[in-house]
Amino acid sequence: MAIKTKTVYACRECGYTTPKWLGRCPGCEAWDTLIEEVVARNESKNPGIGTLPSAEPQILSSVLLDEEARHCTGIEEFDRILGGGIVEGSVILLGGEPGIGKSTLLLQASNALSEKGMTVLYVSGEESVKQTKMRAVRLGTAGEKLYIVSESNLEAVLSIIATLKPKAVIIDSIQIMYSDGLDSAPGSVSQLRETANRLMRLAKGNATTVFLVGHITKEGAIAGPKMLEHIVDTVLYFEGERYQAYRVLRAVKNRFGATDEIGVFKMSDAGLMQVPNPSEIFLAERHGDVPGSAVVPTMEGTRPILVEVQALASPA
Repeated sequence: MAIKTKTVYACRECGYTTPKWLGRCPGCEAWDTLIEEVVARNESKNPGIGTLPSAEPQILSSVLLDEEARHCTGIEEFDRILGGGIVEGSVILLGGEPGIGKSTLLLQASNALSEKGMTVLYVSGEESVKQTKMRAVRLGTAGEKLYIVSESNLEAVLSIIATLKPKAVIIDSIQIMYSDGLDSAPGSVSQLRETANRLMRLAKGNATTVFLVGHITKEGAIAGPKMLEHIVDTVLYFEGERYQAYRVLRAVKNRFGATDEIGVFKMSDAGLMQVPNPSEIFLAERHGDVPGSAVVPTMEGTRPILVEVQALASPA
């Protein structure tokens, strides 16, 4: 029996849906952002594994916190941004331009977690297993409990997770994932909404940490509806010039830590290297005491950083 489908119009910016086309989105009031999508009527009848447990009211004072709720990756710059390590059952979204180092950072973090005894699954929908292995060899990562798979079908990934039962899952990238229950293309609003929601239920229901790699638009925002950023617990942006060595990692949302911390990395042949003293970078090209130049201390979260301020003047 064929699956009945229906057509809706979804906003590219906020994910608002309506049965008919509108020039202006009622949700975010943006113009010309509604696109037509074909979705299955029974898309939510089979949510798969990772459903949230039945909620029962509890007295807040009786809720016990696990002392080992956080796991450090060993990458201090990364752990600082996360608030001291990854939280079990959290969903972390990492965005950035192509080639900035998102996959490299998460592969290094995956290897570090696996070396601590955690089972980690790295799901690459854009690279083959051999391509991922080539990058891992260059980075020197070979954790005994680090599993990799090249798959973009959500149902297949959830089946692997149910069998492997990893403590951390990396989805690279969320825009390439798709569900069989929807007829729309990968990366569409409905696919992003469905895959993100089911992965969120997986994380919360099984205490599995899920990392999502997200592409960004030409405006610098993570591609897809803003609802994607509301679903996850932490939103990180990897910034920097693609052809420059230094990268800055910052948090714009973090339910388990501060959002004013930054992490500085340097891209090398062996992967991303931590920069524990960013002041050396900002003052590297300063030539002594020159007119119109001053060194100013600034605070980024809990870290003091020295930067150079230049004042340029010309005769009127």
